[in-house]
Amino acid sequence: MSMSSKWMAGIALSSVLLTGCVSKVTEQEQYSGFLPNYEGLQETTSPSGQKVLRWVAPGFKPEAYSTVVFDQLELYPEPKPTDRVSLSTLKDLQFMANESTRNTLAQQYKVVSSAKLAPEGSRTLIMHAAITEVSASNEPMHWYEAVPIAAIVGTTQVAMGTRDQIAELYIEADLIDAKSGLPVAKMVRKVFGEGLENSDTPITAKDFKAAFKTVSADMQALLSKQ
Repeated sequence: MSMSSKWMAGIALSSVLLTGCVSKVTEQEQYSGFLPNYEGLQETTSPSGQKVLRWVAPGFKPEAYSTVVFDQLELYPEPKPTDRVSLSTLKDLQFMANESTRNTLAQQYKVVSSAKLAPEGSRTLIMHAAITEVSASNEPMHWYEAVPIAAIVGTTQVAMGTRDQIAELYIEADLIDAKSGLPVAKMVRKVFGEGLENSDTPITAKDFKAAFKTVSADMQALLSKQ
């Protein structure tokens, strides 16, 4: 192969790699089935600048409610630990998510663990939420890796499993009006954690510590009574 042909092949390869970037939102084939339905979800940008899939019922007013029923985020479907994601990690993530969600809700609402505990006469929301997957994907190639030789090296790293990765966590949630039983909001979000050294690096709960703060801030903004 001539030198010019090698360069052309490298350019073509780098173009493919650069267009194959990690999706910022959950793909339909990644929906877990936790939500009753996924109709109406649209890609939008959260207050923190993250891409999310969300639907909000027309006329929904957070200030009309005083109480939220929230027990805990589920692990759905039944968790299956792997070499990279242990059962301990899944339980730690569930605990962190529960604490973060409960503390955020408590800033604006009375939070109870069941509808029976809601104050009589209160306007109540019911929150269902779940962590539906914990995984990692290869970081997208950077512009300086797009030159032919660097692109080929990057491809080799992917094949060998030595390329940097990003921890990912998927969350699905909806809010139900307790009186009508109808949904007022639902969300499917792909949460990005810390970078990982390679495909053998274990995923831990601390990889998502900063990400949970961002998710909580976005939830607070959505439910703000201001």
